[in-house]
Amino acid sequence: MNTYTFIAEEDDRDLRLDVFLNNEIEDLSRSMLQKLISEGNVTVNEKTVNKNYKLKMKDFVSVNIPKAKALEVLPLNIPLDILFEDDEIIVVNKPQNMVVHPAAGHLDDTLVNALLFHCGNNLSGINGVMRPGIVHRIDKDTSGVLVVAKTDNAHKSLTLQLAEHSMTRIYNAVVYNNFKEDFGVIDKPIGRNSADRKKMAVTEKNSKHAVTHYRVLKRMGGFNLLELRLETGRTHQIRVHMAYVGHPLLGDIVYGPKKQLFNLQGQMLHARILGFVHPTKNKYMEFESPLPEYFKKIIEKLEKH
Repeated sequence: MNTYTFIAEEDDRDLRLDVFLNNEIEDLSRSMLQKLISEGNVTVNEKTVNKNYKLKMKDFVSVNIPKAKALEVLPLNIPLDILFEDDEIIVVNKPQNMVVHPAAGHLDDTLVNALLFHCGNNLSGINGVMRPGIVHRIDKDTSGVLVVAKTDNAHKSLTLQLAEHSMTRIYNAVVYNNFKEDFGVIDKPIGRNSADRKKMAVTEKNSKHAVTHYRVLKRMGGFNLLELRLETGRTHQIRVHMAYVGHPLLGDIVYGPKKQLFNLQGQMLHARILGFVHPTKNKYMEFESPLPEYFKKIIEKLEKH
């Protein structure tokens, strides 16, 4: 059983349940989602509802997707860079090229495999056996700070903070083309790309409010090093917003030029700072991951050229 959980936001108010899920889950068709709802595999606030249910602010939506074939996620001794750990949470620094949770093609080399080895059964079960403890993700090719929930209460607290956009999430990125200004704000809604559901796009259709604050830290010829703060946290938000304003991320072949420079393994994006209120201590905590070596080497190359 694979489980997805969501908390409805202001933009989701009065949206039909099946439409909401179709926007959130890229791998399932709307008819499949309607079937899951009719079979009782979708709950809102722990109660079954029909596909016509209109969402309310802060509704807790859970989707259980039965597996045709059971997959076993094994604990594996993969090194973890742990920034903080207690009985409620674990904060890790994810390296580039590591997938967060198992999926097709990645069943035994993910962050979840490493967490299961380190934490055993001490991970939140809210998101099911394939994504234990996983509250939020960063892309495979993005490095940086992630918080993982060990208990269900911690998971709910962190998920609510994400939904309310109260977490501090600051990234660094290298983008194409020089900005004329030193700082600015991109306030454009993001939704599924109508031509390719695996991609996101700036669109008014079935989209959500998305705001990215940026500041130029360094100008390097035709490239800029940026600091970016997420006011919201939509899928691929930074990559989509930067491409939309004509500054795609270096190394991003999905939203930027298809030709790779410097033999990069993916987009130049690093989740440097993550801050949140501890689920039980009610104390604000902030964690920072310095720029990794791969990132610093590219900056050095760009500065020389």
